[in-house]
Amino acid sequence: MIKLIASDLDGTLLQNGAQDLNPGTTELIHELTRQGRIFVASSGRQYHNLCRLFGPVKDEIAFICENGALVMYKDEIIAKHVIDRQTGQEILKTVVDRKGSEALLSGVHTCYIQPKDPAYLVHLRDVVKNDVTVVDDILETSEDYLKISVYEKAGINNSEEYWKEKFGDRVTVVTSGMAWLDTVPKGINKGTAMQDLMEKFNISREECMAFGDHYNDVEMLEMAGYDFAMENAQEGIREMCHYKTHLVEKTLKEVLGGKYD
Repeated sequence: MIKLIASDLDGTLLQNGAQDLNPGTTELIHELTRQGRIFVASSGRQYHNLCRLFGPVKDEIAFICENGALVMYKDEIIAKHVIDRQTGQEILKTVVDRKGSEALLSGVHTCYIQPKDPAYLVHLRDVVKNDVTVVDDILETSEDYLKISVYEKAGINNSEEYWKEKFGDRVTVVTSGMAWLDTVPKGINKGTAMQDLMEKFNISREECMAFGDHYNDVEMLEMAGYDFAMENAQEGIREMCHYKTHLVEKTLKEVLGGKYD
């Protein structure tokens, strides 16, 4: 029986830049819960953003937040991993000083920004719908550093190697969409977060299913016996996965019907 189903959001469960779930998705998730299965929303997003997105079923499902740095289930912290403060300060200072880059510092309950462009705040608050705290000096925040992200509106691909060369020996550096790059504690990713959940609920790899489209989903997909790449996923993701789908909800309906049990 498939006991744990983890899905990436942007580009996977949320297609074409959508910021809301498709009609009927929460009903499918509720039915999975009724069958004794655990659905996991897996994302680089913050916990409270995900709770809003999955409102009707937020107390039924698990959350892999901040690309694996925070794992939650029924409002309980299952796992929490932090970047050491010295490294975090170096990353933040570099982002603040770098032209065209905006910093985002993730804590458990909010994210902190020191916006250079007012449109950045509007994007995070009104489009991404994060809980946002604007600060005068992001280096003075006291909360643990779960994740530090770089936002480059012009596209992150041109500077991905810069960030990996500068900090890749101390933190995990991964792109998360066209404009975002995330740094999380070294060795932490969606796969380690999935393992945290598998250990808590005593679930095997063969009892897991995962959906993804981007390279920050690789380790999560590798943890699942049923690894689904979206048909519009990056080429490397399509090549590594044994299964393909054009719509997560279609496959969830098949799970509900017992196809993979």
